[in-house]
Amino acid sequence: MRMRKKKNLIPRMERCAAIQEKNPYEMRGRWRERLTPDCPLHLEIGCGKGSFTVETAAAHPEVLFVAVERVADCLLLAMEKVMARGLDNVVFVCDDAARLGEMFAPGEVDRMYINFCDPWPSKKHAKRRLTYEKFLLSYREFLRDGGGIEFKTDNRPLFDFSLTQFTRAGYRLSEVTNDLHREQTGVIQTDYEARFVAEGVKINRCVATKEAAVPQPVGEPPKLSLLDYLPEEMDHIPYGMEEVFAQNQIRLVREQEGDRR
Repeated sequence: MRMRKKKNLIPRMERCAAIQEKNPYEMRGRWRERLTPDCPLHLEIGCGKGSFTVETAAAHPEVLFVAVERVADCLLLAMEKVMARGLDNVVFVCDDAARLGEMFAPGEVDRMYINFCDPWPSKKHAKRRLTYEKFLLSYREFLRDGGGIEFKTDNRPLFDFSLTQFTRAGYRLSEVTNDLHREQTGVIQTDYEARFVAEGVKINRCVATKEAAVPQPVGEPPKLSLLDYLPEEMDHIPYGMEEVFAQNQIRLVREQEGDRR
């Protein structure tokens, strides 16, 4: 979903300069200077408009939150929310997740959040998913041993694919659910999540904990196209999955026609 360009983007960004780190690579190994030397450091990839960031940081003032977002218009809204709340434990970075290893030292991050990331449903684009095996292996470089990744999405095919990737990349899965808000109350929500929940959409969530070693792959590698993870029935078509869903409908019709011949 494309966001409208924000008016007066540059001057508004400048007013939030105190909570934006424009030289994140120089902060590698030094992020805790932003708060306290021994504070926990949590990293959110793709913070969007920042509702989750703000509420989580407000609930945990002892934690330093680094929120990375590559879309400047989204980043601006998130920063303005933090400024309005007067939070001093959040810092924002406008950059791409592919370069996180250059921003954080080994073991520097205690916890990560990946919420409602782009699905990139086709096989040829699988490597762009933030939960693709190679991305997950790269996170191991700066996530401490025993550190966790919290992953949430409304996209069941992406979620099921991601579970296979976490395991292959040496993470232990826990708290796996396909209906988060039925099982838990008081969940801090993203902007997308709040809208989905209001519409009755089920939210998938898991926690993936970094284990000491990456296991040797066993058996056939997981399929990469999210078309292969579509459930028999879908009451919600996630954003970015419209074409895949249409392809699946065509496939089902052809199979039914073949059965009648």
